[in-house]
Amino acid sequence: DAQLKAKDMIEDLVHGNSVRGPGCGNGKTVAAAAQTAVPIDWTALRENRDKYEAMKWQALMQHCAYLYCFCTPALLCPNRKENNNIFVDDLKDGEKRTIPNPVCTFEEAFAHYPGIMENIVRVGFKKPTPIQSQAWPIVLKGTDLIGIAQTGTGKTLSYLLPGFIHMDEQPRDGPGMLVLTPTRELALQIETECNKYSYKGFKSVCIYGGGDRKAQIKVVTSGVDIVIATPGRLNDLQMNELISLRSITYLVLDEADRMLDMGFEPQIMKIILDIRPDRQTVMTSATWPTGVRRLAKSYLKDPMMVYVGTLDLAAVNTVQQTVLFVQEEEKKAYIFDFIDRMEPQDKVLIFVGKKVKADDLSSDLCLQGVAVQSLHGDREQCDREEALQDFRDGRVRILVATDLASRGLDVHDITHVFNYDFPRNVEEYVHRVGRTGRAGRSGASITLVTREDWRVASELITILERSGQDVPEELVLMAERYEKHQREKAMFAPRGRGGGGGGGGRRGSFRGGSDRWF
Repeated sequence: DAQLKAKDMIEDLVHGNSVRGPGCGNGKTVAAAAQTAVPIDWTALRENRDKYEAMKWQALMQHCAYLYCFCTPALLCPNRKENNNIFVDDLKDGEKRTIPNPVCTFEEAFAHYPGIMENIVRVGFKKPTPIQSQAWPIVLKGTDLIGIAQTGTGKTLSYLLPGFIHMDEQPRDGPGMLVLTPTRELALQIETECNKYSYKGFKSVCIYGGGDRKAQIKVVTSGVDIVIATPGRLNDLQMNELISLRSITYLVLDEADRMLDMGFEPQIMKIILDIRPDRQTVMTSATWPTGVRRLAKSYLKDPMMVYVGTLDLAAVNTVQQTVLFVQEEEKKAYIFDFIDRMEPQDKVLIFVGKKVKADDLSSDLCLQGVAVQSLHGDREQCDREEALQDFRDGRVRILVATDLASRGLDVHDITHVFNYDFPRNVEEYVHRVGRTGRAGRSGASITLVTREDWRVASELITILERSGQDVPEELVLMAERYEKHQREKAMFAPRGRGGGGGGGGRRGSFRGGSDRWF
């Protein structure tokens, strides 16, 4: 009987008379299946979307977001522009709200939270950074926030400390705070900050790809208050129902521009679908491109935006930026000369463009007797953590890294950034330079530029000018030559399909002697 039944099913499939799929061996034809199928009423689903969304979250407990204990106006800094050049925009449609004054001291924000103040005093901070002074009053009022500031300006504490207070006031049966961040290094750094400012015994877990998945799952299932995660690994646990995000009431999208650059937007969308819509959301970014604006519009509700100085891309003005023009084969001589002249207190972060070059350069330095570590994506996670810890603790004063470390590497005493290779774009240049000159310190960056980098010369000039740096004449000439080359390329390019002409133009643009290639 089974053989006859199988034979009938095969004949039905061959002759096109059967619906394919499990349970279709009963001789039901396509026509019969079509008659019994019930079409989906998509219009009705769209019309009832809000009702279904409300039903999804109706069993959750209400949460409180307004936690700000107002100070007397006399204690506050009323003039933002004269005090740290702070700007605030209310992005709510319609009637605008009153923007809270920035705080000038930690006591003005956290006087009613002695546990927070004890940690601040213990760490030794003297006064809030500009972004913190304006972000804290806004977040503690329960308002969504977009914080745009350069690297090294204290953005992490601008959302962490209010997040602790927020969680303490919420009834919940799971984690209350979720921090999404682009890289494992940044995630580990944020976890370190959580532990440094530990508040009321809140337990945190760091979830990232490359780490021990079983160990992360074990910590999550044992119960945590704060989840710090990269989107990929969190999405993995979420889709396998190993973590519930329904109790999250405080969401942070940290380094949002970087997460979009790395292609994490689909994972972010899936994660946020499982987070209650009445949450409070904080987004931080170093830049304000179109993608970040779109993300903010989709997932933040009537936010306020705080930015320091300008929304235009700019490097920190506490860093002295030097640009040197070299041939590719001269780079090693420059780096060895720099290391020979390092002072005992100097600590340098060397950026290269490729993982293999990081290994090669660090090996060359080791052969010369120089203590050095390397950091890139092909190293095992334990080796990466060891390299970073050696650099942070001062066991080595030289770290060779790829752009993996341009964000999320928080070592306050880096004195120099050495750009051995120019990055892919000026945005990465800004983030590299931002690894020094942090926490009010001064720093220096040295950037080696070759003829292959002429396409970014004009943008680099803009960055240097915005941060008050001297612009080398060679860089101006390089930018002019590139613009001229682009005009000639467009003028003589064949109509229709392009191609063929670019190589000759490029070769011609570098003629005139090896020492005058720019």
